Amino acid sequence: MKTTFISAQEAARLIKDGDTVCTVGMTLIGAAESILKAIEARFLAQNTPRGLTLVHAAGQSDRQRGNQHFAHPGLVTRIIGSHWGLAPRWMAMINNDDVEAWCLPQGQMVHLYSAMAAGLPGRLSQVGLGTFVDPRIEGGRMNRRTREQPNRVEHHTFRGEEFLFYPAIPLDVVIVRGTHADEDGNLSTDEEAMKLEVLPAVLAAKRYGAKVLAQVKYRVARGSLHPKSVTVPGTLIDAIVVCDEPETDHRQTSGWAFDPSLCGDIRLPASESAPLPLSLRKLIGRIACRYLTPGCVINLGTGIPNDVIGAIIHEEGVGDDVTITVESGIYGGLQAGGTDFGIGRNLTAMISHQDQMLYYNGAGVDITYMGAGEMDPQGHVNATRLGASCPGAGGFIDITQNARHVVFCSSFTAKGLEIACENGALRIVQEGEVCKFVNAVDQISYNGELARKKGQTMHYVTERAVFELRPEGPVLVEIAPGIDLERDVLAQMAFRPLIDPKLTVMERALFDEPPYGLAAAFSRQPQPDLQGTEK
Repeated sequence: MKTTFISAQEAARLIKDGDTVCTVGMTLIGAAESILKAIEARFLAQNTPRGLTLVHAAGQSDRQRGNQHFAHPGLVTRIIGSHWGLAPRWMAMINNDDVEAWCLPQGQMVHLYSAMAAGLPGRLSQVGLGTFVDPRIEGGRMNRRTREQPNRVEHHTFRGEEFLFYPAIPLDVVIVRGTHADEDGNLSTDEEAMKLEVLPAVLAAKRYGAKVLAQVKYRVARGSLHPKSVTVPGTLIDAIVVCDEPETDHRQTSGWAFDPSLCGDIRLPASESAPLPLSLRKLIGRIACRYLTPGCVINLGTGIPNDVIGAIIHEEGVGDDVTITVESGIYGGLQAGGTDFGIGRNLTAMISHQDQMLYYNGAGVDITYMGAGEMDPQGHVNATRLGASCPGAGGFIDITQNARHVVFCSSFTAKGLEIACENGALRIVQEGEVCKFVNAVDQISYNGELARKKGQTMHYVTERAVFELRPEGPVLVEIAPGIDLERDVLAQMAFRPLIDPKLTVMERALFDEPPYGLAAAFSRQPQPDLQGTEK
């Protein structure tokens, strides 16, 4: 059966008032800009479609494009997603109660697509227990308007254990993107910088008889595509839009229209890039990297971890001793950051978003590095709702609940903090205005009590102090050289923390420009053999 090739405007007319629309992408990767722009233009010109429910697993914007095209009151009345940190218009709409907003863990959403595709009523998981997603706390509601709605997530006990149930979301339209489409509609994703969850979302659409709309860069002849390169068979796609302006509307990422190294088509020569300057963010990353061990598998979350940890690992010469992963499904290489989170060059592997989340939810990584906004005396951490900013969870909850070791990377205070590293010591030039160690976090993204009960290792790393989560709660275990404990640490906290009687001062090498000696530290650590014993 041949798939119909249509214009973006024709694709927009296929969406009806009240439809539930699912889009697939991460940051700007996978964004079907031609279709999304046409939907927005139709709404602004004709006031239709209206009353949509927008479903998306990952954050899908670069602060300007992507699913921000849907961010108009009236166009969408309900959003069910995981992350809006790069979507300021969505965060404003959520904060202003212009939309009913539900935040669910990113991994649970991509796994929910598979459950829906299989005809199941939803997904049962322990991910989200004890966090704001738990219906006994907030149920994933992100604003006052949503708090008026009945529970979307359910709490159940099954075989003596607690679980959350994420019900299926019937879909009317699924919008995906690929590279090539042949005359039969077979879709490849060869030039995409991530594999994403394209096929599971399409199969979920088919379960409900929903329309599948795809945007591609090239239309090719029948038989042009190798069967193994077909991501979605044409029989599962209803209509395809060939992008007229790929430089703007089919960009590989926000920062690059197309770079073959980002999809693995070429490998760039190893370069001796200049080390990152010793900024506040790099200093926090350096302190956090001390928890690395030879052979460990790590995850890098968005923000400080993704922007500096990988660079520090390579600068310190231990890139061959550590496996770096990101929730998008990439392994190894050099990660991009900021609005291009989730991609990289010279990767060793790239798996689907869904499969990566299976790994994080099941086996769990050795260490995850995550950003954080607040911590309280219970060890609860908030990274999902900070004042008027509501970035949401993304993969945060999936990954932190199941990692063996969680390392939060955060400045000690926020808004205006300035530091200087001088002569192997830290000096606070200007203190931040916002306290991040609070009596009670605004939203529980990470439950410190549950982490303590299961014996999870957790450190909260800042530029001047490190806290370790112990059975009695978060304990201050280290401070930076040059820091006054009372003035620079305790006076900047809303609660007085427990302090280790053996409180130590960090090594001065961390506060100097050259590499601080991570490779030498690795050489002194025991190496595990294949049987799990040390040698």
